[in-house]
Amino acid sequence: MTDVRVRFAPSPTGALHIGGVRTALYNYFFAKKHKGTFILRIEDTDQTRYVEGAEQYIIDALDWLGITPQEGPHSGGNYSPYRQSERKDIYRQYADKLVENGYAYYAFDSAEELDALRKADPEFKYGVHTRNNLKNSLSLSTDATRQLLEADQHAVIRLKIPSNESIEFDDLIRGHVIFDSNELDDKVILKGDGMPTYHLANIVDDHLMKISHVIRGEEWLSSTPHHIIMYRYFGWTSPDFAHLPLILKPTGQGKLSKRDGAKFGFPVFPLSWNSDNPEDNFIGFREDGYLPESLINFLALLGWSPGNDQEILSVEEIEALFSLEKIVKSGARFDIDKALWFNQQYIIKADNRRLAGLIQPQVALEGYIVTMEYLSEVCRLMKERVHKTHEIITNGRFFFVAPNSYDDATITKKYKSENREHLEIIAERLAQAETFDIENAIKGYIQDKGLKLGEFMPIIRIAISGSMQGPDLMESIHLIGAKASSDRIRTAIHHFEKIVTS
Repeated sequence: MTDVRVRFAPSPTGALHIGGVRTALYNYFFAKKHKGTFILRIEDTDQTRYVEGAEQYIIDALDWLGITPQEGPHSGGNYSPYRQSERKDIYRQYADKLVENGYAYYAFDSAEELDALRKADPEFKYGVHTRNNLKNSLSLSTDATRQLLEADQHAVIRLKIPSNESIEFDDLIRGHVIFDSNELDDKVILKGDGMPTYHLANIVDDHLMKISHVIRGEEWLSSTPHHIIMYRYFGWTSPDFAHLPLILKPTGQGKLSKRDGAKFGFPVFPLSWNSDNPEDNFIGFREDGYLPESLINFLALLGWSPGNDQEILSVEEIEALFSLEKIVKSGARFDIDKALWFNQQYIIKADNRRLAGLIQPQVALEGYIVTMEYLSEVCRLMKERVHKTHEIITNGRFFFVAPNSYDDATITKKYKSENREHLEIIAERLAQAETFDIENAIKGYIQDKGLKLGEFMPIIRIAISGSMQGPDLMESIHLIGAKASSDRIRTAIHHFEKIVTS
């Protein structure tokens, strides 16, 4: 295999969709597997759709995931610039060369004229069967063409598709693919403002940047014959192509969209995106409490299989096992429950201090003042009981503040007024207990009195945490502290009494 050079080439038109993230991951893994180069190229030729901040968002998302490109607009490289808007003059040269060699032509049709043609015939294509009847340098005389060009008519340049040919190529995922050239349209390759379209820019850049493999979404499959033709016209060898399957909606038909996230209540972007339009504000996987390695594991298996039943795979394991041949052709349905399962597994394995660092800003924002050591212990006790990192706070809030509500349904069933005296004694013993005496202060007392642990421990748990849910009770009390736990039991007794006497 020749030197592997792959590129991830997003457009900075907004937040990076999770489908784009998976494309970046597959490019990255392919490069790592073959000791190649992973390149970021910003395809910003459509300036009308450019969104301020979108490029930095892409950089930040890749950095969060740990798949930093070796070449790109922020990291440099031997083939700069890596923003297409900065390569405008390069594309013009190649477009003119195609015109000179008879492989492309000037077209002067206005947008209104083309809209009218499409309205009259929804199947209209500007191509083999129609171009000689339209306003272009193929149908007009040389003098008329020159006059229109001199009059600055904002002519576009269109690719001249050959007639009656089979355009064939081998896709590394889909196998042998054939297109009938008569069914193809003459794509615009250079717009009236002098900016290239995707079709010209990506061909020129892929050639000049020595891209060996083009790994992209299946929505570009129908454009690939145009690209194959352009490679032939330029006399260049085309890269190998691999078109990835769609990521599908959780239910129903079609690919996963940004609106599906809002509809079903889950992220579809790696990081949160804020816009002037509230409807275009979206929470990201990072902000929703996902670890980057869990998202990578989940997305990697969303269309690719390692060839065994193993599901939990480190980045290094995926790199070693990855191959394009193991990517399926059919779309992969997005399953948020599976994503949550992956995240839970990675949270359980995560270092407690790392988790503490992730949730510390939110802890501080909510006004809780605790040490990192304390927060790390909270994470140790809570991490097997959560699916997202922020749930360590929401589900374990009793570690930061005494409960202000209780599981009254359970109290009604289990608490009896004759329990009050015992609970008050346990509270008193806790107030006087050393750390190592906490278990004796509670369990020792209950056993000495011949009481049933099954009757008292749930009541004490509710007094400490407000509910029956939570980690080991003794460890929780150790962390909260004997004195604070004593105070909570005393406060809860008054509430319990009101419940059973009302």
